[in-house]
Amino acid sequence: MRLEAITWDRLTDTLADRLLGLEPKDGAPWPRVAFDGAPAARPGELARRVGEALRVRGRPSLVVGTEGFLRPASLRLEYGHEDVEAYYSGWFDTGALWREVFGPLEADGTGRVLPDLWDPRADRATRTPYVQLPPGALLLFHGPLLLGHWFPFDLTVHLHLSPGALRRRTPAEEQWTLPAFERYVTETDPTSAADVVIRTDDPRHPAWTG
Repeated sequence: MRLEAITWDRLTDTLADRLLGLEPKDGAPWPRVAFDGAPAARPGELARRVGEALRVRGRPSLVVGTEGFLRPASLRLEYGHEDVEAYYSGWFDTGALWREVFGPLEADGTGRVLPDLWDPRADRATRTPYVQLPPGALLLFHGPLLLGHWFPFDLTVHLHLSPGALRRRTPAEEQWTLPAFERYVTETDPTSAADVVIRTDDPRHPAWTG
C-alpha cells in the first residue's frame, strides 16, 4: 500500500471534490459514504469536516455516527462492561441502522432518515426528529468496525492506526476494546477492503492512498 503525505485541509477538500461526482451503485438518489476507524482515529471529526466542505460547495449532506445507535445498556452490557465479543458484534443496533438510515436511502426509499436513536449517557431513546434528505444529498456515516456489516456504502474511507499507535492513543479505560480491533484486522482487513485509506499514526501529519 503506497501512501503519500497530505494535510488535513487538503485531504478534506480533495475528498469533498471526489464526493461531488459520487454515484450510488444501486441507482439510489443518495450516495452513502463510510468513515471507518477506531475512536482514537476520530473518524467522526473527518466526516464533519467533509460535510462542511460539501456545504460550502453547495451539496447537502447528513453526518450520522454509530454512537447514536448503541443498543440499551441492559443488552450492550449483558455480559459485563468489558466484554470484547459484545463490543465487536453486539454494541451497535444494526437492525435500527438498516431500518432508520440505510433502508430509507435505497433506490425505492423515502430519504427520511433518523440521525440518532439512543442516548447512551441517559440510556434512553432520543427525541431527534427525522431529516428529509433531498435527492443528491450524501450520507456521511462514521464509526468503528463498519466494514463487516454489509452496509451499502458507495465509498469507504478507513482511518488506519498501527497497533502501537492505537494502543498509545486509546484511553486507559478503553484499552479492553483493543482485541476487537485486532480481530477486525484479521477478519475484515479494512486497509484492503476500503476505497481510501488514511494513516493517522501522527494526527498532525496524515498520509493517504489518494
